Formats: sequence, C-alpha cells, structure tokens
Amino acid sequence: MSKITKVIARQVFDSRGNPTVEAEVFSQNLSASSICPSGASTGTFEAYEKRDINRKDYKGKSVFNAVKTINVIIAKKLKNQKVHDQEKIDHILLKLDGTKQKTKLGANSMLAVSMAVKKLSSKIKKIPLYKNFLIKKNFSLPYPLMNIINGGVHANNGLQIQEFMIRPDGARSFAQAVKMCFLVISNLRKILKNMNLSTAVGDEGGFAPMIGSNKQALKMISKAIKMSGFVNGKDVSICLDVAANELFRKNKYSIHSKKFVSAEKSIIEYKELIKKFKIKSIEDPFAENDWKSWNKFMQETNKKIQVVGDDLYVTNLQRLKVGFLNQSSNSILIKLNQIGTVTETIEVIKFAQEIGFKTIISHRSGESEDTFIADLAVGTNSNQIKSGSLCRSERVAKYNQILRIEESLGKKAKMSKL
Repeated sequence: MSKITKVIARQVFDSRGNPTVEAEVFSQNLSASSICPSGASTGTFEAYEKRDINRKDYKGKSVFNAVKTINVIIAKKLKNQKVHDQEKIDHILLKLDGTKQKTKLGANSMLAVSMAVKKLSSKIKKIPLYKNFLIKKNFSLPYPLMNIINGGVHANNGLQIQEFMIRPDGARSFAQAVKMCFLVISNLRKILKNMNLSTAVGDEGGFAPMIGSNKQALKMISKAIKMSGFVNGKDVSICLDVAANELFRKNKYSIHSKKFVSAEKSIIEYKELIKKFKIKSIEDPFAENDWKSWNKFMQETNKKIQVVGDDLYVTNLQRLKVGFLNQSSNSILIKLNQIGTVTETIEVIKFAQEIGFKTIISHRSGESEDTFIADLAVGTNSNQIKSGSLCRSERVAKYNQILRIEESLGKKAKMSKL
C-alpha cells in the first residue's frame, strides 16, 4: 500500500496577483501538487483563510505561516499515512485543527494538502482524477454557468449585481455548450464596442463596462443571445449571482438600484426581472442570515427558477440541513475552500443530491491553473460548473479539462440534467 513519504508547501500566486498556498505530497518517486483558491466575496461562516496579517512586505496578504503550518505540523502527522485513505487523512487534519472554522491550521493549509492527496492517489492508481471520487459509476458533464458581465466586488463599474451569467440549456455536449457561450460572448463584445463601452474584463473574465443599471446589462445580454441565433430562456438562459451580502444594510437591500429597499420590495423587483428577461437561476438573492426572505422567495419562485445558496451555506453540511428544513433554496454552490477538505466537500455534495438539490461546483475569484474542480464536477455528477468566462487562462483551464474528459469518455459522454 502506497504511503505518504513527504509533504512540502510553498507560497505561489493566484489570478489576482495575491499570495496563496501550494502543497505537494510525495509517495516514493511520485508526487502531486494543488493550489488553494481564494475568494473576494466571502460568507461570514466560511472556513478561515490563514494569512500573515501583521507582515508588511505583502501588505498582510502573504501565506508564509500557512506554508510553515504544512511543512512543520501537517507534514509530520501525515508521514507514513496511506495515500488512498482520503477520509482518514482529512480527519487527521480536522482533529489536528480542532476548531469549527479551521482557525488553527487555516483552511487554505488544509485544503491544499487534501486536494494534493486526492491527486496523488489518482496518479498512483493510474486513473483520471474524476474517476477517483467514487460517487457514481456513470459520469455526466456539467453545464457551464459562464460569467459574461462582472459587477459588484469583482469589478469597479457601478453594477450592483456581482455576476451576469449565461447557461447553454440547449447544448447536447460540453463542446457544444462552450461553442454556444463563445458565440454569445463574441456578440456581446461587438455590442459593447458599438456603444463605445470598454471590453476590459473583471476578476472572473467577464466584461466589466461602465453600465448604469442591472437592466441595461440584461438588455445587452438578451440582444447578444438573439444575435447568436438562440432563443433566450430556451437555448441559452440568463443566470445571476447577486451576492446580496454585499448589498445588505439594516434589513434592507440595494440590489436593483443604489437605493435600499425592503426584502418584500426586492422580491417584487426580482419577479419582474425573471419575467422580462426569462432568468433561470439566481444565486444568493438575499443575505446569509435572512432565512425568512429566502423562504418567501422560494415559495414565490420555486417552480420557475433555480435558487442557489452560496454564502447561505458556505459548503457546510449543518447550514445546508437548516436551509433544507427552512425550504430556503433548491440548489447549492460548492466551493472547496469554504469548508477546507475534500472529504467534507463530498459529504455536502452527497447530502445535497440525496435531498434533490442541484449541485454547482464553483471556482473563486482568486484562482490558479489548478483544474481540480473540473474533475470534481464530472466525478460527482454535478449539474453545473461555475468557472468564469472564456477569458483568462485560469478560468479557461477548467473548461479545457472538461473537454478532455468528454473526449476520453467517448460515446459514454452525456450532459447532466438541468
């Protein structure tokens, strides 16, 4: 049985140019490495990201203490552990940390190691990473939720909503899905140029033009879909990530304009947008502790759209159970670094699928060339994947990996259910 012989870590950089952790795990003459992502729009209940806040050389953003945690503490505990026993390794990390939000070791230290172990196990077994999650025998490919206009904290352009996305519902293969998104993005670029608006991009690769309102952005996207020869709401659908935590003050929201209004008024405005622009998915429409508004929104939209919890759940099993009982949503966004280990992430995915939730595997705004989430999406038969736009190599890398997987599956390749 293959055992871990060495674990090392180093500071590398993410797509925003910020330091992050890379861990490399060895077993005799083989090794595998993984890089931990980092978010800008984060939920209060996310696992703790360990940074050197008192060091001035990287303005408090370096991760040398997290690297030291791996090299000095984690490496010692994992030496001679069986590589293929992912659950045991992750439980060693959890016990070693011993805190609710991973404040001792840091979720970035733990996750970088946890993902690297899973990769190394696949390499030793000589199987693709997606086949090493062992949830189902038959694999399906996720639909991309592709970011095409950035707003909120991902762009400095005045838009309230954080992500305007498209989903190619009419695609019958992942290659076709990417092609459909490419056509819409190309036409959106043409529309922006014709209006003398910037085609510069935000953190996640979507355009970040100076647009006056959410409705203006939605009109542009609708036009781009039509120009591409598709029917909005049928062939290609518009989806939103509101990130309402960032727009919540004193029990009111500034989602649809910079004016703060009640949750009830916000729901009315959401329903108008859903009807007018045939929106099929809304992520984080309300703040992470506003359970009442989530429930009311679900009651009024459940049969019409996908309601996704991100900051609401933070890939945490206990919060997901509360949300399920509260009927807060019908889908969950999965972000590995919100919880800190591969094992805990898989537990959340399994439970979500058992209760009938759609699972959406997601990147973070601070990403890297690491393609772990692409394999995770296929290996867990998740319905969709969020990896940004067809721009910036750290985003496209995930889509390219799924294209490779689709090719390797051959005739067995099929799209997931929406």
